[in-house]
Parts: sequence; C-alpha cells; structure tokens
Amino acid sequence: MRPADGGAAAGLRVVVLGGTGYLGRRIGEAFRADGALVHLVSRGPARPGPVDARHVRLDLLAAGTRRLTGFFGSVRPDVVVNAAGLVWRGDEAEMTAGNADLVARVTDALTCLPRPPRLIQLGTVHEYGAGTPGTGTSEDQEPAPVTPYGRTKLLGTRTVLRAAAEDGLDGVVLRLANVIGAGVPAGSLFGRVAAHLGEAARARHLGEEPEELRLPPLRAHRDVLDVHDAVDAVRAAATAPGTGLSGRVVNIGRGAAVPMDALVHRMVELSGVRLPVVETVADQPARSDTQWQQLDVSRALRVLGWQPRRTLDASLRDLLSATVPTPVNGRT
Repeated sequence: MRPADGGAAAGLRVVVLGGTGYLGRRIGEAFRADGALVHLVSRGPARPGPVDARHVRLDLLAAGTRRLTGFFGSVRPDVVVNAAGLVWRGDEAEMTAGNADLVARVTDALTCLPRPPRLIQLGTVHEYGAGTPGTGTSEDQEPAPVTPYGRTKLLGTRTVLRAAAEDGLDGVVLRLANVIGAGVPAGSLFGRVAAHLGEAARARHLGEEPEELRLPPLRAHRDVLDVHDAVDAVRAAATAPGTGLSGRVVNIGRGAAVPMDALVHRMVELSGVRLPVVETVADQPARSDTQWQQLDVSRALRVLGWQPRRTLDASLRDLLSATVPTPVNGRT
C-alpha cells in the first residue's frame, strides 16, 4: 500500500476551488506542506494561513466558462480540487447553482485546455440515498438521493463522469462520508452539539446552570470521516496513476455506521460537561434523509492505497478542543 506521505505532490501546481472553506482550506494547507504550488480560489477574502499559498478571489457562482478557462490557462494546474458548493444553507435552486452548474462550467473550461489537469470532485454519501442496514454501500449501487443536497451533488458527479467518458477529462469523484473534526460547520449536527457544549462549559465556569441539549430524535446511523483522513484521500487521488482511476467514483469513509445517539453522548462525555440530552420533535425541522449510511471503502484501498487511520474519539476530541474551553476527557 502506498503511504499518503504526499512526497509525489512536491512541485505540482494545485488549484483548490472553495479554498477558504472547511475542507478546501485544509486541503490547500496539506498540499502546500507537501511542496506543491497552491492556488486557493474563493469569492471571499483570504483567511490567515500559509504565506506561500496564493489566494485568488473569484466568484465561482458568477464566473462563466470563458473566465474559468482563462484562469486555468494562466495557472496551468496539474490538479484541480473542487471543494466548492453549498451544503447547509440555500434552497434546491441555489444548491443546483453551486453543486451542479458550477461543475459543468469547470469541466467545460478544463477540457478546453491544451493539457487538462486531473479534476478531483468532492462528492457525498448523501448521493446514494437509503443504505441497507448492516451493510456497506458500494460505488456500484444506483444512487437515489432524497435530499436537495444529495440530488444536486449527484448532478455534479454525473457531469464529471460524463466529461471523463466523452471528452477524455482525467476526472475522479471522491464520495465522502460525513466529515468531522475541528471547525466543522455549525450547521451540521456535530457542529451544533460542539457549540452547545462550549456554551455550557462557559456557563458552568461562571457558576450558571447550562441549558439542556435539545436535539431531534437521534435514530440514524452515519458513516463519519475524520477531516484529516479526507484530506489524505485527496492527496492520494492527486498522485495516483491515472489508469483505473479516471472516470470512477471512489467511496471515502470510515466504513462503519455509527449510531448518532451514541456519538452525541460520547461527545458530552469527552467534553467533561455534564448536562442532559433531550430528544424532541417539538420545534425541530423535519428530516428527510436516510437512517442508515455506511460506505464500502474497499475500492479506495485498491486504487488509492488509502484507508482511514484516525479513531472516532480522536476526531471528537479535535472537534471539541476548538469549542470547549476546558480539557477534553477520555482517551483516544
């Protein structure tokens, strides 16, 4: 198995679309540490980070194919990672613009180049829809997404696969499980729980009684992936041989379904903040996603030499350390 040490990335020109976001920023930092020349593309201002990463301010939702072609032509990247898109906010039309229409313009632009780079599209487990309890979902399962996010991300996936089949684009889709780690977006369940535990810890420090943690029913099982493992998968995809990779979907996850109620209670335990967790349907938005998500990640080991390395406790401790102002209990 080829270790994800990143040595082969040294000297590569890498463009990260959505380069200041949760995943994009970490992907850029990892490639920069590997010795790559990194361009972080986003419509917002650059965040504090490595001084040798080049930030390109570009509104990807507004940029047409010609503008993108000109940009890619000037940079001449070896690898383009698409970490842009909408996850937690926006209606289906807005998600379509960010998760599907943008991908179509990017693939059109890249195929216009004299030497198209490898495109790594970040997909999602939510593209599959319902999983079968007790089993992992392989890349061969026909997707049947049930959420706007899953549907629009699937459109982007199909665009990349079509460009690979019809236009010869060296494109691969990494279909990610639910990513967790320090700084996870507040719109996710994990971010919401971590933020509440941080507020509860500060309340206790002031001698106040923290509010109980109120959540919708936690009946789902989810495949959760450490953000560092996700970044390592992208690095592996950037340097893997093209034969057998282009035009394929590769699942990236822990390969296990974690009960969400157990995960939340473990977060509370590790935080050291004692407070009740109350599951209630009152004042909670109805969920339309599936109850079982578990990825079969055997293809990732075969074609990328990648497998998850971090434990769930390590991921949760990282997540909590960014929000809870007290030492995190428990062992990795």
